[in-house]
Amino acid sequence: MYKKLLIASTIIALTMSLSACGGSTTKVQATGTQGQQLLDLKKAHDQGVITDSEYKRTKKKILKS
Repeated sequence: MYKKLLIASTIIALTMSLSACGGSTTKVQATGTQGQQLLDLKKAHDQGVITDSEYKRTKKKILKS
């Protein structure tokens, strides 16, 4: 249950940041470990919530943090 909630909140945060900025920037919500953030990001990408370029850009931001 916790994992589903974490994934859902990350996807919602990504979606809101994209819609609020017209898709020009992606904000990463710092929840969970870096590994969990990457898994959640990948899931959002696989589900079509974010584009390839948004996925790559956000992945770099996560890895830098």
